[in-house]
Amino acid sequence: MTMWIIIMWVIIAVVVTALFYLGFRVPNLFESEVVSGWKDFKQFSLGLLITWGFTGIMIVCIDFVNALVCVVYLAMIWAASDFAFWFIEKITNTTFAHYYAGWFAVLVTTFALMFGWYLDNKVWQTDYELTTDKNVFDTKIAMFADSHIGTTFDGNGFAEHLKKIQAQTPDVVVVVGDYVDDGTSKEDMIIATKALGKMKTKYGIYFVSGNHDKGYYGAQHRGFSEQDLMQELKNNGIKVLRDENVLINDTFYIIGRRDFSEVKEQGGSRLSMKELLKDLDKNKYMIVLDHQPADFVNQAESEVDLVLCGHTHGGQLFPFNQVGKWIKANDLVYGHEKRNKTDFIVTSGISDWAIKFKTGTKSEFVIINIKKGE
Repeated sequence: MTMWIIIMWVIIAVVVTALFYLGFRVPNLFESEVVSGWKDFKQFSLGLLITWGFTGIMIVCIDFVNALVCVVYLAMIWAASDFAFWFIEKITNTTFAHYYAGWFAVLVTTFALMFGWYLDNKVWQTDYELTTDKNVFDTKIAMFADSHIGTTFDGNGFAEHLKKIQAQTPDVVVVVGDYVDDGTSKEDMIIATKALGKMKTKYGIYFVSGNHDKGYYGAQHRGFSEQDLMQELKNNGIKVLRDENVLINDTFYIIGRRDFSEVKEQGGSRLSMKELLKDLDKNKYMIVLDHQPADFVNQAESEVDLVLCGHTHGGQLFPFNQVGKWIKANDLVYGHEKRNKTDFIVTSGISDWAIKFKTGTKSEFVIINIKKGE
């Protein structure tokens, strides 16, 4: 809870700073004798009024959260542009006749956010090739996480993405949390789950919950409870794993963990890696599904073969994705990493939560080919 309070205050500070910065800089765009003749406070008031007006338009066109993202991005790029043009003036010993820095910032921000929208709404396929010394048949796993149905696509849109995954003929499909959200309607949840249950695989479809699947605002808010979701998944032949494991083809285990939010946010508990593995045959290939990449040390020590996670959205926004890496908010923000004998893969997600731009990553589903090493 303390971390979230700190994050909230940091966000407020960043937004306020961005608004004030733009309030000071926006009037420079107007090369008018009338405006240039105004006192600083009057110019700042005009800049602040224009900035608030822009923010209001973005709130109407998109929503409150994404409007603030646009404002913060504009302020960051504007500050970088101001510095760059100041530096050019210094090293060339010249002065620009017009305020190019501001217009350049507006142009770059527009294109950056348009591209970020595209990266968020289009879904790519990301492939990984893994080898093992254990006795396994070649296996193709399709993985996705963070669909948050109802954000970038509804239930029918989700079904269209599943067709692309199905075209890869996976042996098994795993859903690694945050399948739905508080904004997901019951109708979309049912449509999506029926489509998921119709996928053709050799070994089935497996599901673990994320922190958003339970719903933060109660069943009345979205029209269904977490229990309703679990039942709908089971009704469609999807295996829900909550600190449970399944042995497939007497060759490999899929081990599904309860989400860390059940411990961190709800005061509950989940089994440790040691408890999860105590009765399993360590000679078989072991795949762990764990929504949050937050237990890598214990997972590596347990020497499971593969851990699949989501949750981070790949860091979502540059440069905040880099900040997440520096402060180690998660064990891994995105991609593939090997620790000891364990491969870790964290996906950026097939969709997103509240922010509708991805400037530090892109939306994806993942195909993992596991082969026996030579």
